[in-house]
Amino acid sequence: MSNLISCVSWVKRGVSAKQPSKYVLDEKELERVSALARIELEDARIELERAHNAAKSMGKGAEGAEADDADEDDAWVDEEDVSMEVSMEVDGDVKVDDVPAKGDDLAQYKLDEYDEDDVKEDGMGPFSNIKGLTFYRDNQDDPYITLKDDPEDDERSELEVLSTDNLLVTAKTEDDVSQLEIYVYDESQDNLYVHHDLMLPNFPLCLEWLDFPPTSSSSSDDTPPKFGNYIAVGTLDPEIEIWSLDVMESMYPDMVLGRPDKTAAHVPVPAGTGKKKRKRTKHRPSSDAYHVDAVLGLSWNRTHRHMLASASADRTVKLWDLSRPVVDGEGAIRSFGVHKDKVQAVQWNEKEPTVLLSGGYDRTVRVFDSRAPDTGVGAVLGADVEALRWDPWETHAFYVSLENGLVLNFDARTLPTDLKSPSPARFTLSAHDGAVSALDVSPLLRGCICTGGTDKLVKVWNVDQTAGGKPSVSMVASRDMEVGKVFSAVFSPDDPLTIAAAGSRAKLQIWDVGANSGARRAFASKLSEAGRVLKEKEGAGLVGLVNDEEASEDEGDEDD
Repeated sequence: MSNLISCVSWVKRGVSAKQPSKYVLDEKELERVSALARIELEDARIELERAHNAAKSMGKGAEGAEADDADEDDAWVDEEDVSMEVSMEVDGDVKVDDVPAKGDDLAQYKLDEYDEDDVKEDGMGPFSNIKGLTFYRDNQDDPYITLKDDPEDDERSELEVLSTDNLLVTAKTEDDVSQLEIYVYDESQDNLYVHHDLMLPNFPLCLEWLDFPPTSSSSSDDTPPKFGNYIAVGTLDPEIEIWSLDVMESMYPDMVLGRPDKTAAHVPVPAGTGKKKRKRTKHRPSSDAYHVDAVLGLSWNRTHRHMLASASADRTVKLWDLSRPVVDGEGAIRSFGVHKDKVQAVQWNEKEPTVLLSGGYDRTVRVFDSRAPDTGVGAVLGADVEALRWDPWETHAFYVSLENGLVLNFDARTLPTDLKSPSPARFTLSAHDGAVSALDVSPLLRGCICTGGTDKLVKVWNVDQTAGGKPSVSMVASRDMEVGKVFSAVFSPDDPLTIAAAGSRAKLQIWDVGANSGARRAFASKLSEAGRVLKEKEGAGLVGLVNDEEASEDEGDEDD
């Protein structure tokens, strides 16, 4: 599966810089990169200059600075007009070059004087001033155009991010090339387009937005900013890269977490030697300082903003302090081995900012305090964990989606400390035919959740909590969003019924569920309670990026 989008993350409105800055390659940046990459300064200089020059030259064709005729004079005149300039005006009479010979039989018809009928006495015929016409390749060089176009102003207007725009970040891989694609979504115009992208050296598996500026991204001489616009990327390498979304054409992340020292390397250990090899690879010994296998999940602590939690295939959950500079020999501040197999997901509890929720391929979920992980509680499940989410409306409730198509809801207060004890769920939902690979809870609408699965469907559910009784769950809407197998489905932080989804087709789609009249009726009371009013919209409520091939096909259908 070479083309896919593994994860999608929203950026709240008003957070992004209005005018993203361009990447600057200077001595300060070279020193920062050499320290982060742990390579020699001269090697960093050569590699960054090479990458920067390649980035600047991208997109330049026959009309760019490297065009074949770039050295020619900008002003040019048509060859036919040059031939016209041979004619000279003398004493108000038009003199032509070609004078008919005396013996010419056609001279009596005076064919060369036919154009003179249109010439007025003042010499203002329709073509009398052809000599003065000059064509300019660039309007900037034309003296008669007084309102000059400023290319920099046009570029700034195209790159401007308005306070009413959302950013969406996708972890995309096409033909073994990985990148972060940053989209701009204007909800009022149903407009979605790619703003810029950032090349990634490793395969991205998970994303987490944060506003805390990493220490390595600011100089010690300057006052570091209090807030920013950053995205953390968990990779297959395994490392955690933190990139600024307000800087374009970046060559290197602002911080790299989990890189071992020079004496250690992320080299897989073979399971055997010779012709006979085991089918299962040998598990690599874990380290307390960094991950030794793929980073599968990330969670940023919104209360303690310098804390980041990560889940890995090396069976550990680790905590990272973003306020500490990256130094050799230092890595994660804590490492938790609460699972016996790959840890698929992890999330902080917003209401209890020291409590973590994690789930893995050992078919268990664990809830523990990061200050005392040994006293945590948990539950045994019937299948591998795909995704999990705390319920923002109930402090102790959380959802778990499984590989067998089920979604479970638990109350952490009722879970046992011993996994051998029974741990029944509050309710079980048979959501999809196949793995439920995507799960999210609306932060703006109580009891509204969405799920996405390998059956290519995205579904929206309404959970009604009755007083003292079992919650009732009903499906409100279901849709194939044309993204293939759904790997990520996330609610917008600004619109209660807007979902972004992506998957195996490497395509991002946005679904405005509020465009569905049935959904508006189902959530009418909850929308009123939340103070939200949804306007009726035309169309199916699906917004995506239209490519040239699809546009040409649509035009062809209309012509037919």
